[in-house]
Amino acid sequence: MAPEIKPSSEKMKHCSDIDRSLRHPVMFFFTAGSLWLVVALFFGVVASMKLYAPGFFCECAGFQYGRVFPAHINALIYGWGVQVGFGVLIWLMARLSQRPIRNAISLLVAGHIWNFAVALGVMGILLGHGTGKPWMEFPNFVWPVLLGVYAVIGITAFISFCSRCEEKANMAQWYLLGAVCWFPWVFLTANLYVNVFDVQPIMAAAVNAWFRSALTFLFFTPVAIGSAYYMVSKVVGRPIPSGGYPMVGFWALAVIAPWAGMQSITGAPIPSFLQLAGGAAGMLIVFPLFLVGVGLVKNTKGDLKIIENSPALRFTI
Repeated sequence: MAPEIKPSSEKMKHCSDIDRSLRHPVMFFFTAGSLWLVVALFFGVVASMKLYAPGFFCECAGFQYGRVFPAHINALIYGWGVQVGFGVLIWLMARLSQRPIRNAISLLVAGHIWNFAVALGVMGILLGHGTGKPWMEFPNFVWPVLLGVYAVIGITAFISFCSRCEEKANMAQWYLLGAVCWFPWVFLTANLYVNVFDVQPIMAAAVNAWFRSALTFLFFTPVAIGSAYYMVSKVVGRPIPSGGYPMVGFWALAVIAPWAGMQSITGAPIPSFLQLAGGAAGMLIVFPLFLVGVGLVKNTKGDLKIIENSPALRFTI
């Protein structure tokens, strides 16, 4: 059986204070994200039916495949995935920093604006005002709003990290901080080059391919890995060491992941080294993920019974 951890009453009260300070914004992100997941699944079912029954909803222009499938993807990414990632990120960062959040109201307001912007974007796609660029189909007025809302969330998470009780950050905080810093870089760079600057269409397509890969590997992946580190440390009762395999895995992800993505447009008239680098990075991305797995397993110190008797730990690893 996994060792039973008995935290002190003072520590439990401190954790309760942290959870209470984030109760409303985190639950809002999770609840709204779950609703968007239902909406995205509905659009996905309609898009799938359109593939073999083109006459389905044929009288409604907004439910044609060219509109409903992009609405499905963007509702899934920005309504469900990114929003739930925000909830996990700010909660874990506060828990790991052992500091309650003082500006929960601003997070709650930011969450409402985010959902309103996503709703406008999805409606814009269904009404035929989408940009036609994968994962970036929202009308052009939406992305600056999303970026402004993220500024509130990202700054809150960064302040929480800087005010942590422990001087040395653990690996979960490293990955969460990476997600905090990488998201605005990826999101702003892609939207500037694709939607603002007058670049050649083929280069805009290349940047769009890079954006899809970078959003996956530099936001969703770090949030997931940070959550895994937190879960394992809670189950086994030991913090993940911030050196060795975990740290090498973090910097390997930071170096390799930004090069991936270009392989999806192999054969396009762009510099061949970008396509080759994208293909190599797509394969090498296994290396940091392997190191993450090794670090998680090593934290159990070879006691496989801990893994066997903990469903949460088996699922996490």
